[in-house]
Amino acid sequence: MPNFNQFSFKEYINKTIEHINFNKPTEIQEKVIPLVKKRRDVVGISQTGTGKTHAFLLPIMDRIDTNKECIQAVVAAPTRELAMQIYQNAKEFRRFNKDLRVSLIIGGSDKQKTITKLNNQPHIIIGTPGRIKDLAIDENALKITTADIFVIDEADMTLEFGYIEDLDIVLGKMKENLQMLVFSATIPEAMKPFLRKYMKNPEMVTINQSMTSSANVKHYLIPTKHRDRYDVLKTIMGMIDPYICIIFANKRTEVTAIAKALREDGYRIGEIHGDLEPRERKQMMRRIHNNEYQYIVATDIAARGIDIDGVSHVINMEFPTERDFYIHRSGRCGRGKYTGECFSMYDTSNQEMVESLEKKHIHFEMKQIKGGKLVDAGERDKRNKRVHEPTELEKEVQKIIKKPKKVKPGYKKKRKREIEKLYRKQKRQIIQQDIRRQRKERYKKAQIEKRKAEEGNW
Repeated sequence: MPNFNQFSFKEYINKTIEHINFNKPTEIQEKVIPLVKKRRDVVGISQTGTGKTHAFLLPIMDRIDTNKECIQAVVAAPTRELAMQIYQNAKEFRRFNKDLRVSLIIGGSDKQKTITKLNNQPHIIIGTPGRIKDLAIDENALKITTADIFVIDEADMTLEFGYIEDLDIVLGKMKENLQMLVFSATIPEAMKPFLRKYMKNPEMVTINQSMTSSANVKHYLIPTKHRDRYDVLKTIMGMIDPYICIIFANKRTEVTAIAKALREDGYRIGEIHGDLEPRERKQMMRRIHNNEYQYIVATDIAARGIDIDGVSHVINMEFPTERDFYIHRSGRCGRGKYTGECFSMYDTSNQEMVESLEKKHIHFEMKQIKGGKLVDAGERDKRNKRVHEPTELEKEVQKIIKKPKKVKPGYKKKRKREIEKLYRKQKRQIIQQDIRRQRKERYKKAQIEKRKAEEGNW
């Protein structure tokens, strides 16, 4: 059986491994660590939860020479939360090596205070691309040109959030023989020119993604038809008793609306999305890590950039816009030896998405909610054979997106995409309207009860 002894790490690293209860390397660790030790450039393609953080931290720590008073490694992550998570993992190594210096470089903190601390340069820098560029290039306070190794974690998110330009500027100042490690769930086409520019014949390490995302997770489709999705959410919440459940919505505004409605209904709710101020986000993450919330409402950033231990259930208010985002969402639960359940509200517009996910070896079970319980709704394939009668909303959307008088090749696919896009937009509006309506009704009811109570006091 493989174990960490095969890597011949320094003694303080072996003690750290024992302290954090690592028994054997994960697949990505077993493949990546030897390559990093050989100073090869590496592109690691794997999902969240496969152990990739320690796939680069362990060999980096093994290489650090604490006798040198300079930066020797830089790790860039696209979000503050992810950077903090990596930093917390890196700090564990200081327990057995007090001379090791690791610094967290992120926005939302006192920049001048950070610059003052950098009078004594750390051995390892972990931070967000924008703040690393700011302190290294603009302020010249971060002396990163001495680094031998540079890591980009969640590279596709880094591209999506627009940080590649910052990294391009930073890497342009680094030494020519710099070792590059890039980790990502996918490698978008737009990222490939950047990788070719800075990486030298990188070794590609790909982990079986479909097994990683779904092996321990049960996937349930909950047909909503004309049902109010907030009511469906409340029903599901009443049927489960999660350790932690993440409720996903596609838009920040939806997250805010759902979280507010649930709080008004008496739930203690965590909330994660990009509109939170740095201080709010920091406080929220501290409360989440302190297990103060059983339910957390979030956008997809939580599926990729934040590590939340103990997630047992996931509820999707609707399917995400990208297939891989579903895999990231469901992958938040069922980690390690634990099992998880992922509930997805479903209608006919999700047919193509579900079929695509089934090709990734995800098995969905159709369920209906009757009497507050989940019951089998039969095989989805049998249901697909039925002739679909368009809903009133679908009919209205099709009227808006009219067939062009003069057709061009591919117009059917284009029209179908436009219809689906408008349908999703209209559906989101309906969900938000329903939440607002219920909120008004609850407010009116509360006012009536208040007046009755006041009249009873006379």
